[in-house]
Amino acid sequence: MDNPGNSDEVAKMELANRLFFRLYQCANMLHKTGTRAVEEEGLTTQQWAVLGALSRARAEGGMSIGDLAKYLMVSRQNLSGLIGRMERDGHVAVVPDARDRRSRLVTMTPSGQHVWHELARPKILAYYQEILGDFSINDVTHTLHYLLKILGNMQRIDDDWINASQEDEGDEAAQP
Repeated sequence: MDNPGNSDEVAKMELANRLFFRLYQCANMLHKTGTRAVEEEGLTTQQWAVLGALSRARAEGGMSIGDLAKYLMVSRQNLSGLIGRMERDGHVAVVPDARDRRSRLVTMTPSGQHVWHELARPKILAYYQEILGDFSINDVTHTLHYLLKILGNMQRIDDDWINASQEDEGDEAAQP
């Protein structure tokens, strides 16, 4: 007879495979359909995320590229290219930080604020309503809870990997 613990683990891994594949599909569909929702404003979902991050009260004075990259969980390199395009389009400005002249802050321009608040945000809210219209508040709360739990575990794995690679670099530097 099969070990029930083993069959439970196999079932859990099969479900995990389906879950992560669905997350992958959701991310791709968010990019595709979300971009369609805001394309008239000349935005992509990545630009939508940047403007959304910069529109928060905490980011009123702007955010460093490093902090913005951490918040959005993207690489500084990918974010730099995106910020460059958004700066060219007049949605953001990169300015010296008044507290630390070596640091630069990304801020939303008046044009970016107009695009975000007046043009894009109403379309984004309509997009959310279309996607989540048949979800109860409880459904949304539970979904958010579990996604945050998954995200936290992924962040822990990422931090462990970064710490291990930094330790490896330190070991290599100590070699004669």
